[in-house]
Formats: sequence, C-alpha cells, structure tokens
Amino acid sequence: MNKFTIILLGLLITFGSVYAQTDRTGRITGRITSSMTQSPLSGVTVRVIGTDKGAISKKDGSFDVKDVPLGLQKVQFNLIGYETYVQTDVSVGSGKPAFIEVKLVEKVIQLEGAEVRASYFIKKSETVTSTQNLSFEDIRRAPGVQEDVIRAVQLLPGVNISSAGRNDLVVRGGAPFENLFMVDGLEVNNINHFGSQGSTGGPLSIINLDFIRNVDFSAGGFGAKYGDRTSSVTNIQLRNGNETQFGGKVVLSAIGFGANLEGPIGDKGSWFFSARRSYLDLLFQLAGFAFVPQYWDFQGKVNYRLDQNNTLTFMTISAINNVSLNNEDLDNRFKNSQVAIPDQYQNFSGLTWKHLFGNGFLTVTAGSSYTRFTTFQNDSNLVEIFRNDSKEGEFILRTDVDYQLGPKTELTFGNQLKYGGMLEYDILIPGFSRRDQNGIPQALSVDTNFAALKNATYASLSTGFGNHRVTAGARLDYYNFTDGEVFFSPRLAYTYTLNENSTFIGSIGRYYQAPSYIWLVGSPQNNLKPIQADQIVLGYAHTPLEDVKVQLEVFYKEYKNYPARIFRPQAVLAPSGFDDISSDIPFGLEPLISEGTGVSRGAELFIQKKFSEIPIYGLLSLTYAQTNFVSLDGVERPSAFDSRFIFNFAIGWRIDELWEISTKFRTASGVPTTPFTNDGRLDFTRYNEGERLPDFHSADLRIDKRWNLAGSTLITYIDIQNIYGQKNVSGIRWNPRLGEAEFNRSIGVLPSIGVSWEF
Repeated sequence: MNKFTIILLGLLITFGSVYAQTDRTGRITGRITSSMTQSPLSGVTVRVIGTDKGAISKKDGSFDVKDVPLGLQKVQFNLIGYETYVQTDVSVGSGKPAFIEVKLVEKVIQLEGAEVRASYFIKKSETVTSTQNLSFEDIRRAPGVQEDVIRAVQLLPGVNISSAGRNDLVVRGGAPFENLFMVDGLEVNNINHFGSQGSTGGPLSIINLDFIRNVDFSAGGFGAKYGDRTSSVTNIQLRNGNETQFGGKVVLSAIGFGANLEGPIGDKGSWFFSARRSYLDLLFQLAGFAFVPQYWDFQGKVNYRLDQNNTLTFMTISAINNVSLNNEDLDNRFKNSQVAIPDQYQNFSGLTWKHLFGNGFLTVTAGSSYTRFTTFQNDSNLVEIFRNDSKEGEFILRTDVDYQLGPKTELTFGNQLKYGGMLEYDILIPGFSRRDQNGIPQALSVDTNFAALKNATYASLSTGFGNHRVTAGARLDYYNFTDGEVFFSPRLAYTYTLNENSTFIGSIGRYYQAPSYIWLVGSPQNNLKPIQADQIVLGYAHTPLEDVKVQLEVFYKEYKNYPARIFRPQAVLAPSGFDDISSDIPFGLEPLISEGTGVSRGAELFIQKKFSEIPIYGLLSLTYAQTNFVSLDGVERPSAFDSRFIFNFAIGWRIDELWEISTKFRTASGVPTTPFTNDGRLDFTRYNEGERLPDFHSADLRIDKRWNLAGSTLITYIDIQNIYGQKNVSGIRWNPRLGEAEFNRSIGVLPSIGVSWEF
C-alpha cells in the first residue's frame, strides 16, 4: 500500500470520527407489485425486522416507513396468498430515503400443514433451473470485483474466467460469445468498455452499479423467452430513481470518479442520470506506461406513470473508450507493436411501454444498439499492419405478454425483431498473421456493408398441480443470413416440491445462436448455420434455513453446427479478447464452416448465506466439468476453455451499522495450451496438446466503513486484490526479441480505495 493511500485513509477516519452522527434515523420508501400481473399490491404488511417500525402499502402499492435506525436493514413483506419475502441489505442513511421496489410472487403450490416462513431468496412463478440472483449489495461489497456486475457473476457455479484482467464469462464450457445480456428488457451485444467484437467480454462493465436493482443469472436451461444464445442469460434490472426527493452521489472508486443525480417527477415517476470518467490514463502516464487507456460512460433513465395501467420508461447508456500511445522510444514502440489498439464508441437505448390489463400485462420495447469499433496495430516502425474500422447498429422491437390464466397457471408469449441496418466493415489483415492450413499467407482486405434480419416468436405455459409444476414452451427463430432460415426450439422444465424447503428440478431444451456479424466477412464462402446446443439439467434445491440455500445440479450439453476453422482444421472457433493479432487470426475473420461438434458435462454445488439476524453472509460454489470439441480433422480435443475444476468461496461480516469486512478466495485448474513453432507461430498440428496453464488462485480482502453525517452519508472502502501476491498466468505469448515463448503473468498485490458521498 503506497503512502498516499495510507494518508487518505487516515484523513477519512479522522473526518468520520469528528463528524459522525449515529443517533439519527432515516426512511424507507418503495413500491410493491405482483410478479405475475405487475399490478400494485395494497394491504401488504411491511416490517423492518428487529425494530417496531413498519407500514401498510397503499392502493398504488407505495409505502413509507419513518424513523428507521441507520445502517443496513432487513425488511419483511407479507400478504395472504403471496410468498412472504425478506429484502436484505436495505441501506438506510441520513440523506435521501432508501427507495426499494419489490415484486411478490403468488403461492403456486400449497402444502397442507406446511410451516409458513419468510424467504430471503426471490422465488419464481415459473419453473427455472440453474438460476441465481444477485442484489445490488451482493455485487457492491464483493471483494475484488471492482463493483463490476459481470465480475460478480463470475463467483456463481458453472462460471469460469478467461483471464484475470477480463470479465469474459465462460459458462459450462461455452465460449464467451455464447452469453446473452439483457438490460431492462433490451438485448445488448456487449456491455463492456473496450468490449471484444463478436463476443461479450471485456475489461470492465459500463453499467453503473449504483442503478442496478438486481441481476438474474441462468447458466443453462432457461425458458423460451430467451434465445439466440447457447450458454447463459444475464438479466440486469435497473432500479428507478428515487420517487420521494432529489438526491445524488459523488464517487471516487478504484478506477474512476463520477456523479449520480436522481429525483421524482411530480407524483408520477422518477429519473436518474450518471456520468463517470476513468483516471487510468493519469495513473498509466505517471507510471510511464506506453499504452494509456481512458473511458467515459453515461447512463440515464426516466420512469413515468401515464395512469394506473400505463407506464413509459426510457433508458440510455453510452460509453467512449480510447487509447493513446507513448511511442517516444524504441522500447515503447516495441511494446505497443504487440497490442491491437481498441478505440470504441457505443450506445444502447430503449423506450418501454408497460400496459396492465386485468390478470396480465403487455410490455413493448423499441430500442437500438450501436457500436463503432476502431482497432489498429502497428509494427515497431509505426507501419500499420492491422486495421478494423467497423460499425454495428441494430434496431430492436420486442413485445412480451404475461397472462395469469388461473391461480397456478401462467401464459407468456411474445416476439422480437432485430434489424441490423448498419453493418459496415473496413478491415485489413496482412498475410503473415493470416495463413492457411499449409502455411501460405492469405491476406484479407474487406470494405463492405450489408443488412441482416432476425425474428423470434415464443410461447410458454407454466402450471402447477399438487406438488408438481411444469413449464412447457417453444421458440421459432428466423435468420435471413444463415444456411437455413427457420429454427424450432422446444423447451420443457419440471419441479417437484418435496416440502416447503426442498425441490427437485429438471429441464431439457434446444437452443440456437446465429453467427456473429463479423464472422460473415471473413470469407465470401462463410454461409454459416446457427450453432445448436441441446441441454439437459437435473438438480436439487434445499433451504435448510430461511437465509441459507443449497443447490446441486448436473448438466449435459451437446453442440452441433459449431463454426470450424478451415485454416485451422484442428480447432473450432473460440475467440475471446485479442491483444495481439500475430498470436492468431482475430475476431473470426477467416473461412469457417458449420461442421464442429462438442460435448460439455459436469456437476455444480452452490451454497449461499444471506445477510440476516446473523450478520454473516457469503457463498460457496464448486464446479467440475469437462468440455471437448471435434473439428474438421475428426479428432476430439479439449476446449480452449476447458477448466475442469472451479472453486469460489466468499464470506463477509457486518460488524455493526458502520463497519463491514469481507474476503474471497478463488481457484481454477488451468486451460490447455497450443505449443509454438520455432519461428513463433502457434503449432495447430498440436492444438491444445501442450501443457495446461498453471492453476489459477487468488484471495481478496475488502473493508467498508460508513459515516452518517447531517443529511448525508459518507461511505469508504479499501479493497486489496490478490492479498498474497500470486502472479497468475493468463496465457503464453511469443517474445520475438528472445525468440521463445513466455508466460503472461498478472501483477501482484493490488490495493485500491473508494469514497462515495451520498446526499
């Protein structure tokens, strides 16, 4: 820890000791609706656990609890006919009121003589497998995740990482491009700064954590509502702004600084806005780095109730990412010659109309997603050797209907149209980094544009009888740019409730995913089929205590029509991030054919303890899996992301209303590697036959301290990543100066601090 960090922490502690006022109280306000119908719920008993404070929700579902003790509180919601739910980690400060939105789930299975108890876990009305939920606080206080929603998801079962410096999700053996991300009902191709084109990962999410309500993550077996991806769904729900009073927050975090503002729109709705800037460029310049990244991001949302049955919501998120280079000396020019430099601008926006009608609701979202990728790489003489200037823009129209046919039966159906009307590519790859299977250079020069159309129609019926619940659905996908245009995907899920605390779950289904747009320009012959994945999931879930959940699942996933690499007949396509185009052909810009097959199988254990009367929270996830693919040479080989063993353990202790401490440990077995030839090229005749990378392991520590000031709250933290200094290996690269392969290692101990003032 440097001297500046120590001095700043000392000043913060002194400041808090002088000005802290812990004898004040705050308020909790919010709105309660039905999960099935989205209609407001009146008469809900709202109680702050451990106090005598509470309220009853009004006709519009709103409630207001006053004189609540400061600190993290637990709020219980109870209404006859609905599951009793406890919302943990409600942060009550002396500034603006804490505003929470809760959706209560109807009881779909009633067991005679069963003990009625509150649940700390969000229950679903439909049958779901492999799904976990993370709240805002779960993400915020997780050590080592840099308040990044995707890095927090990496702690869940079945999820691995591609490298320590990135947040790519490798879910049950699937490549990072197989993951679907939803933000307030809008599908987003990539939600990261400096995101990988044609894939979904990057160094850091652009979503401001302060405006996330919760995240649902499904590692497989998801229903017919979601498609065009074969591995996972990360569904991010943004909260609305505070409907009670104007407020804001100023933040200085580990990597940047910014400000949030929010407030009511009369008594009809709310708004919020945030702007953030990184200061990585300042740190990198002070350290004398040759590669200096910088980013901005902006986020806004407006929620407005036209009347009791109609609501309009507008959401927009933008990011500006650029890199400047210090090429003043030969050593810096050499370092920069080994990096593909990414500059990006991205925006996604959506306007949503929600209409309530009796026993159901209609949701219509019209939106757009746009990214401009400007990536280049020069040699050490500053001569351009790679150029990628691309624009990818889509218009999206999504319609969903949820209708409650009866007390235990729910029907959902809808349609999604995506029109890629701005797909423009100007690409140059030299022959030395794009060789065919015989080693012959095959340079690529592309200047083209085209349009693409996707359409999906789905329907799903969920019903319960006795101890059983079944969800059956199907999806019809249309792609006008693939080999074959219409694809049918049946899905079936089943739950057997043994008692109030134990259930058996299972699902089977087919999933399709269209090729990424950039793959289509790698060769005129790239007329690809959608990837097909057939999945089976079986599991058992048990809540031995109201705040503890245990879940065990086994899965089997079989791939067909996977893009196989003609220039690399031993390999299927497995891109993640590209730091150096000389290591391999980037972004799938090569001849491909849909003839790869694969199998992924494994088992997962997940244990989660929520914050409750016992002020300890945490999770444990354990995954054992094996993933193999067969490409054009007919030989079965391990996947490029085949990490057999993954273990995560995180635990935290809320010492009192002011102090909190948490720690995390993660380990994963190494992935396969491909040896280099003597001239520095990857030897694909021995694809994934080299020694596996060393096992990854790391531990992080975080300490939070808050002070309740007059009309505001000051929150500080110190987060120490990799506390015992393990320099993990993220890959192997060729060093042309030494003429040998070498490990890419992460840095050692990385301390950081964060300060936020909320008013």
